[in-house]
Amino acid sequence: MKKKIFIALAMSLLFVMTRAATTYTVNNSMNDRITITILQTADIHGQLDTHQELFVEDEEVRFRESGGIAVIKTIFEEERKANPGRTIVVDGGDLIQGSGYAAISKGRIFSDIVKKMNYDLLLPGNWEVVYGKDIMMEVMNNYNTQVIAQNMRHEETGERLFPPYWIKEIEGIRIGFVGVNDPDIPIRQAPSYSKGILFNDLDESVEEVINKVKFDEKADFIILLTHIGLAKQVALANNPISRHADYIFGNDTHERVREPIQGKYAKVVEPGAFGSFVGKLTLHFEEGKLVEDHYELIETDPVRYPANKEMQELIDKKKSPYSRELERVIGSTTEPLYRYLIVETAMDNMLTDAMRWKTGVDISFSNGFRFGNPIVPQNGEPAQITRNDLWNMLPIDDYVKTGRVTGSQLMEWLEKEAHNVFAQNPTERFGGWFVRFSGMEVRFNSTAEKGSRVESVLINGKPLEIEKMYTISACTREGDPDDMLCRMRNVKDVETQLFTMHDAVMEYLDKFSPVSPKIDGRAIATDLGPFNFSTMPGTNYQFY
Repeated sequence: MKKKIFIALAMSLLFVMTRAATTYTVNNSMNDRITITILQTADIHGQLDTHQELFVEDEEVRFRESGGIAVIKTIFEEERKANPGRTIVVDGGDLIQGSGYAAISKGRIFSDIVKKMNYDLLLPGNWEVVYGKDIMMEVMNNYNTQVIAQNMRHEETGERLFPPYWIKEIEGIRIGFVGVNDPDIPIRQAPSYSKGILFNDLDESVEEVINKVKFDEKADFIILLTHIGLAKQVALANNPISRHADYIFGNDTHERVREPIQGKYAKVVEPGAFGSFVGKLTLHFEEGKLVEDHYELIETDPVRYPANKEMQELIDKKKSPYSRELERVIGSTTEPLYRYLIVETAMDNMLTDAMRWKTGVDISFSNGFRFGNPIVPQNGEPAQITRNDLWNMLPIDDYVKTGRVTGSQLMEWLEKEAHNVFAQNPTERFGGWFVRFSGMEVRFNSTAEKGSRVESVLINGKPLEIEKMYTISACTREGDPDDMLCRMRNVKDVETQLFTMHDAVMEYLDKFSPVSPKIDGRAIATDLGPFNFSTMPGTNYQFY
């Protein structure tokens, strides 16, 4: 009997001990779960304040206020408070260019502003070079924040401008970041901007750095922080170079990737532009292993996230020397002006119409950009256009050039421009938006074979003639050959006018405001339709 009682007591004790051990193991596992938050901004382009932003909802274009550095600061603080000591904040470049306040100060007003934002990590973008190498280095070094770029070197010495990678360790979890800027900067921008800087391509040198971060630095999770555009970033995610990367934090093409694009080796995201969104990646680790990840875009809603008071005061102080000139009204519009469509936009129609009116040429050209916050009439009243709005639309104020080209040159150039935007091979893409123009109507098939996309061209209502000479106008790019206009070579009788693009637009707005530009079919991709915001072959990505 005593033996049975003893056995029963022993069994009970064993059960209690086993249960206690099990409970301890579960609690220990829960305590070992580490959640890390990584926030990303990109392509802010000098936009300091809350502005009208475009959204595509229920297949309709809608506008509402978004953005603002002081609003972003509030989001950063809330996220850091929600996950203290486990939050990393990065920016992917094109921060100090794109507004009048950026241009007139040559980006210098951003040093103190960015410093106060308390970023952990920064990457230069393709526009950081716009004021020249020395000013870029001055501004970025004054951030007092870590800057990385694997493929930017001093031309004189071959040494890197910035470290190639950065490691952040959080409670034993090592997060590695490798920075890659656009190697095509000397081609995409005026060559003089990046004078003194060498860029290496996406080659084995990138893979060497990734391997160093993975194996020598023993990173548990690797993010490629890149500024090369969404199409090339997806291609990189499918390239063996990225076999040891987990995510590509993309930048450059202002795309809004709400669901990560899964490549063969890595996932790709991009958080929009102009400070209208903050990307948020949440990582969950258990026993040092990633068990779950989640990505979302946080809309920088100024109602949901009231502007940080101290940051707004600093911004207002930095803006004050320039505000009187930049907030000066220069015109108005009865139609919304925005620039997200990849083929034709009302904003660019207005700009190129102004250039053609001022120069009297057959055709005026402008680069396909995605710069410029929407300018939106409200309550039935025309929307004012300020001097700063013009800087947002045309962030570089170059002198206007005129010249003459043959119809054959135009056809060859249009085919090249179409391929730059719509190449099925992402590595052959250059920029992301079709060239803009006034005085010409072009129909093309974006998915046709290279060199065979253009279907028809009318110039001032008449079919293009191959042998005929046409007068054209376009902006000047510092450092380009004298006979090159808007990437078109061998232009005849080139003349640099005494007025700039801004001069022409301001004179046009003064004479014709309120303007009412619309999308009028001067550029039509017959296989896409008029309202196409992005083309990403092989993915389900949609801009909205």
